[in-house]
Amino acid sequence: MIRRLLARLIPGRPARAPRIYPPGEHAVRREQIPRGARMVTEKLQEAGYKAFVVGGAVRDLLLGLVPKDFDIATDATPEQVKPLFRRAYIIGRRFRLVHVHVGGEVLEVSTFRAAQKNDDATDEHGRLLSDNVYGTQTEDAARRDFTINALYFDPATEEIWDYVGGVTDCRARRLKLIGPPTTRYREDPVRMLRAVRLAAKASLTIDPKTAAPIPKLANLMHNVPPARLFDEMQKLLLSGRATEALQGLRTHGLSGGLLPLLDVVLEQPGGTRFIEVALAGTDARVREGKPVSPAFLFATLLWHEVVQQWHAATARGERPIPALHQAMEQVLAVQAQRISVPRRFEASIKEIWAMQPRFEQRAGVRPYRLLEHERFRAAYDFLLLRAACGEAPDDLANWWTRFQDASPLEREAMLRPSEAPRKRRSRGRGRKQRDAALADPAGDASGSER
Repeated sequence: MIRRLLARLIPGRPARAPRIYPPGEHAVRREQIPRGARMVTEKLQEAGYKAFVVGGAVRDLLLGLVPKDFDIATDATPEQVKPLFRRAYIIGRRFRLVHVHVGGEVLEVSTFRAAQKNDDATDEHGRLLSDNVYGTQTEDAARRDFTINALYFDPATEEIWDYVGGVTDCRARRLKLIGPPTTRYREDPVRMLRAVRLAAKASLTIDPKTAAPIPKLANLMHNVPPARLFDEMQKLLLSGRATEALQGLRTHGLSGGLLPLLDVVLEQPGGTRFIEVALAGTDARVREGKPVSPAFLFATLLWHEVVQQWHAATARGERPIPALHQAMEQVLAVQAQRISVPRRFEASIKEIWAMQPRFEQRAGVRPYRLLEHERFRAAYDFLLLRAACGEAPDDLANWWTRFQDASPLEREAMLRPSEAPRKRRSRGRGRKQRDAALADPAGDASGSER
């Protein structure tokens, strides 16, 4: 009785026993779980272990969303999980888990964790440095971030096990941290980003106690490795609700610590319009299931700072193309101090930017060469975005739209007449014509007139 009373009075405090929702009290069904995930949980249970589909997949199914990943939690250790499957691999240091390959699926299987208690488990800011203390299912639920992420679904019985009130919060579309918010954010500052992303993605309201510490603790983002920040920002921008998510970052005082140049851009009316159009297009593609390039998205977010530095350099008398490349390097160098953009994306970003001046070259063989570039489509889409925002002439974007689909003869006719490629004549034919002209100038003249 006392434990139940404490669980009600102290938000996020897990009860000793979970509330188990039978199939009649929720809408999640085993048929919604992919075959591979069902097979892994079934095999673990047959071996005598507990096994559940856990976290985001259960949350999304309850919220009426389509999950991207189906993770599995069990009381078996990685060393006990691995021998049960033909293709299973133990990975990770900070958080050891098993990747089980079933056909084309890769299932992530993690062991129930308990809270870290060692003195060296956190740094001076309270951030967790390791997370490999195995525990019970109750302890595993307590150490998860949000109540709606601490739900366990058993495909065999179709039951949902809830230790922290996650089902209630899903139904109320409420996002609430488990445990004291300040402590949980200090353990992992990325949780502040996740709160904003999940709220935007699923149209959730962040619980006031969960939201209150975020502006005060925003500086903790500087303690997060840049590579991890990039991964989380990529998820946020590709969530299908990037516009709302970026607005949430600004509302909660997080944007300046993530994209240092973004606030500068958004203070300019042109920059705001450019980013709004870009994010709206990205969100539409994500919701339609179309592919989206992270490189393209980051290119749009940082473009206006490149343009500002580029124009400043040309105003000082520097040549346009070298000035553009210098501006690109400077902007990416500043960004790398906070978010480590992988080189494969950085190279694509530079190519998209560097190709923009080349679209103005519509003579000779240059348009043909540009069409053959492997990044042409992304750069062309970027040009359309610039035209939609009034930063590039509409006739330039329309010309390239027509040029792509035109026939060879139509393309040649579209080239600027004064600079259209001339047909090369053989040296022998030219010499004969020259000799004929010298022998009979009148005859040559009459022939040219015809």
